[in-house]
Amino acid sequence: MIPLRDTQPSRTTPFVTFAVIAVNAAIFFYELSLDQYSRNYLFEVWGLVPARYHFTAILTSMFLHGGWLHIIGNMWFLWIFGDNIEDILGHWQYLAFYFLCGIAAGLAYVWLTPDSRIPTIGASGAIAGVMGAYLVKFPRARILTLVFFFFVFFVDIPAAFLLIYWFFLQLLSWVGSIGYSTVREQGGVAFVAHVGGFIAGILLIYIFPTRRPYGRRRDLYW
Repeated sequence: MIPLRDTQPSRTTPFVTFAVIAVNAAIFFYELSLDQYSRNYLFEVWGLVPARYHFTAILTSMFLHGGWLHIIGNMWFLWIFGDNIEDILGHWQYLAFYFLCGIAAGLAYVWLTPDSRIPTIGASGAIAGVMGAYLVKFPRARILTLVFFFFVFFVDIPAAFLLIYWFFLQLLSWVGSIGYSTVREQGGVAFVAHVGGFIAGILLIYIFPTRRPYGRRRDLYW
């Protein structure tokens, strides 16, 4: 299933979401300008490596991506779900929320795979947090989704179903990968970071105050 767009309207321009996507894209194009050795060195230095953890690596790793599918997938999900969370939190609170979710995802990965020496990169932990917040605030929104099941067709799926389905896929993938020693052996995906970011988003959205206009209009969309 590939989500294409949601039906939840936003009343403000998502400047922070635009900026995060633009910065990630700019850094990715910089990565493409490097030769393979330099790119791998970039990931080693600025990616998150639990065995030689330092806090700044959590932040820098959130802006690195390993390929076209990696960055397009992450930015696409951020585009679909991020604007509504930015709308209800406001720009600066949303930016803080995004980074806190990314930090929580990174810490979860370090805690549960402390001996890994494989650099982990990508914004998916922070974006998973945004998705967790969306589940709490807009569970009844509809997501136009491209579904592959013998045939290709479009379906409007409730956000709650799609997000819970996604979360359990990540959870099952993480549990299934516990016997492996490295992220590379797990297919190159740090599923535990997705799980940690999603849970962090669910918890943090209850702490962050939402804007007043959202409180007046939420009954229209829930």
